[in-house]
Amino acid sequence: MMAEPDFWDNQQKAQEIIDKNNALKSVVNAYHDLNNEIEDLDATYELLQEEYDEDMKDDLEESVVALDDKIDDFELQLLLNGEHDANNAILELHPGAGGTESQDWTSMLLRMYQRYAEDAGFKVEVTDYLPGDEAGVKSVTMIIKGHNAYGYLKAEKGVHRLVRISPFDSSGRRHTSFASCDVIPEFNNDEIEIDINPDDITVDTFRASGAGGQHINKTESAIRITHHPSGIVVNNQNERSQIKNREAAMKMLKSKLYQQEIERQESELAAIRGEQKEIGWGSQIRSYVFHPYSMVKDHRTNEETGNTSKVMDGDIGPFINAYLRSQMDLGQEDEETTL
Repeated sequence: MMAEPDFWDNQQKAQEIIDKNNALKSVVNAYHDLNNEIEDLDATYELLQEEYDEDMKDDLEESVVALDDKIDDFELQLLLNGEHDANNAILELHPGAGGTESQDWTSMLLRMYQRYAEDAGFKVEVTDYLPGDEAGVKSVTMIIKGHNAYGYLKAEKGVHRLVRISPFDSSGRRHTSFASCDVIPEFNNDEIEIDINPDDITVDTFRASGAGGQHINKTESAIRITHHPSGIVVNNQNERSQIKNREAAMKMLKSKLYQQEIERQESELAAIRGEQKEIGWGSQIRSYVFHPYSMVKDHRTNEETGNTSKVMDGDIGPFINAYLRSQMDLGQEDEETTL
């Protein structure tokens, strides 16, 4: 396809094909790299059998442990084969009740996800940002772009709970704060067919806020679209052009409507089968305790760590991996039960 003379006629489509090609190449290359490492370890093991060397043995053991971790990561990457796992992710953060406390907690989560995305090689694009009155964030929406971004970040959907000594409380009391994280896949225009009746939406313009350039707070380039039948509201203020912001907001609205329909169909199927599934949105999935002890614990998998600072710096991979593996194990159990 890339060799066709009209390949670049549609630049957006061409870029999507290139990205998909690069993603497939990375999987194939990773497989060959792992295979080469295994062959090297086999050769080292054979040398040890012929002539024992303590240093070589120690190096081999360390290499085997490291390779085991790499194989686990590679296996997880291959198992992310859901229909939309490969898509970009639209991630939204909203503070719970508690004013400044929860808004500050939301800003901490924003930084955590930005750090995670950067470490994972994803690109982060903040499309809407509403700062808190005194500190923190009232709401933020970002698109995390990269292969399998949604596949990984769907594990973060739910309510995140923080326990700490409040920096905003002069008495130094302990506070509990909540923030919600919603994650949906970003759908390409050719993936979905949704016709939106112009009479069903209201489009408002407003001045953008936050970092962005000289146009910020000077022109009404930001767009807010309200879809009345569903109650969905989307904002976009990332672009300098009002037209581009509107296009991006409409794309986000279509993605949300499509995801809403998918979830409705899944709920109907679950009701028919008599399944009792945990409600993801609105449920507390993870606790971050800074006081009186240090611990981050995921309540779905019991994965935990005492290194809270490392987690807040973006090291949430172990929690995501544990959740995804637990879902894969459940899927395998369902399949075995059916068989």
